[in-house]
Amino acid sequence: MKPARVLTIAGSAAGGSAGIQADLKTFQELDVYGMSVVTAIVGRHPRTHKNVHPQTWEAIEAQFATALDQVGVDAMKTGMLFSKDVIEKTADMVAGSDIQDIVVDPVMVGKLDSKLLADDAIDALVDKLFPMATIITPNMPEASILLNDRPLKTVDDLKQAAVDLHKLGPAHVLVKGGRLEGPAVDILYNGEDMTMFEAPRIDTLNTSGAGCSYSAAITAYMAKGESVQAAVHKAKEYITAAIDHSFTYTDKVGPTYHAARRLFGSSHSLKVEATSL
Repeated sequence: MKPARVLTIAGSAAGGSAGIQADLKTFQELDVYGMSVVTAIVGRHPRTHKNVHPQTWEAIEAQFATALDQVGVDAMKTGMLFSKDVIEKTADMVAGSDIQDIVVDPVMVGKLDSKLLADDAIDALVDKLFPMATIITPNMPEASILLNDRPLKTVDDLKQAAVDLHKLGPAHVLVKGGRLEGPAVDILYNGEDMTMFEAPRIDTLNTSGAGCSYSAAITAYMAKGESVQAAVHKAKEYITAAIDHSFTYTDKVGPTYHAARRLFGSSHSLKVEATSL
């Protein structure tokens, strides 16, 4: 039996912990056929200190056409798109395809609050990509930006944020509470039902690429036919194990361990419950 086909449109992270690299590692671990469209190369130049090196639209379009024509796509995700032009053209490109399951990870802020989305691109993201999305997966800083810098400090804040973000057009919203105090709580909302996913807080700074890997796992499970709620549940189990076994080679923030659940199993059970405002 052939594996499901999954595409990521995102930035290439030279350190291997995030972006395209994290997505492809996740796809491989979850037994789907991964493909990629590189929008930009992220790596700090030692002399110029430039961090983001965008690709031409011609290169982006060529990669997408190759994946679609040579293989086909069952589900896809977007990550770092960086500019208004790339977002608008990506939306048009995807709209011209027959891809049904679309995960939009609105990558705006990096792990150390580094800026990964140009100012004029946020409106394009909301107007063009959100209405196409099966699910969007903002973290707390991203959700705050999308809601006009609204402070988010509690689980109730996340619930209201999910409701208000749903009004922007996506079919489902997952607001990730990685920066809350206490347990790691995420809120999923589809316009009618709200579900809370809770995992124990893991005491580590080594979470580079956690958001990318989480959304990639959701995409993989959706490609395999899981419902959005089931995909989120299984993806959170996957990323919780990856964070639990995270590591670093240096004094910098290190990666999650994508092979953790396969090698060590799931050491933490999730609490999942229907919730309300």
